[in-house]
Amino acid sequence: MLIAGFTILAASVLFGCALAVLHLRNNGGAPWTLAALHGLLGIAGLILLVLALGGPLRGVDQGVDSFGMIAAIVIAVATLFGSGLLAMHLFKKRRFFGLLIGTHATLAVYGFVFLAIYVLLG
Repeated sequence: MLIAGFTILAASVLFGCALAVLHLRNNGGAPWTLAALHGLLGIAGLILLVLALGGPLRGVDQGVDSFGMIAAIVIAVATLFGSGLLAMHLFKKRRFFGLLIGTHATLAVYGFVFLAIYVLLG
């Protein structure tokens, strides 16, 4: 289940990269279907990650046993920022849109790197 969650989150990261490129090229003209797919994959991957963390311990010998929990928490916070992006888009509030995108992306990459370390070394 951990590998499935990691794979789904990796796909979400790729869609997020595509959204970032489209946002920078078109001044915010990214298609909503791609954004919705990115969000749904991110939430599905987070759910699988949380379920996988309830299983047996891994990574204790390498000292990365807490990296899975750190990744889950950081990705959950990134999901909250992503939900804020959705709310700002729906209510046409664009005041801090760029700052929110940057924070969301930074947290998501940070969490994904911790998850990659946990999966590969654990």
